[in-house]
Amino acid sequence: MARSKEFEVNEVLDKAMKIFWEQGYEKTSMSELVEHMGIHRRSLYDTFGDKHSLFLQAMDRYINKAEAAFTGEVKRSKTATEAIQIIFRFMVFDEEGLPSGCLMVNSAAELAARDADVDSKSIESFATTEQLFEQIILWGQRDGEFSTDLDAKGLAESLHAISVGIRVLARTSVDKEKLSRIVNTSMKLLQG
Repeated sequence: MARSKEFEVNEVLDKAMKIFWEQGYEKTSMSELVEHMGIHRRSLYDTFGDKHSLFLQAMDRYINKAEAAFTGEVKRSKTATEAIQIIFRFMVFDEEGLPSGCLMVNSAAELAARDADVDSKSIESFATTEQLFEQIILWGQRDGEFSTDLDAKGLAESLHAISVGIRVLARTSVDKEKLSRIVNTSMKLLQG
């Protein structure tokens, strides 16, 4: 008779996601994954496949969690300006107990040039973020918060590029005040 799993899949996937986010794909060993996930090596392989497959599943988990968090915060925002500021705040200020930066940005920088799966997931995630920015910009343009001098899609692409840079800088020892200044300057793009 087969043994039942003695762990909750998303719970251990969150642990894998966190260590990949913290250390990157290459630096994270299978032994560290087994230890941090708190499961047996055989269970890891049986449930998630090899390290690369686990990494892709961790990326998917991160994408789903980040999109849910952003979407929820945007829906609760009273203005488009507030919505964009909330998104940038997520990027600048680390959430308690989570690594700094962004798993998607880190993974793209580390692997996208040589791993088609990571490249594809990164591009898809980046496109979703750009679409979210575009929707918020259109909202702000309709309500008169943002200038209509520039195209919403182009502004969204620019804000996304800035946000990627912010997430890279967030991994360094750059102070949060500098990152906040970058956000404030970026917000001026929207006002024309």
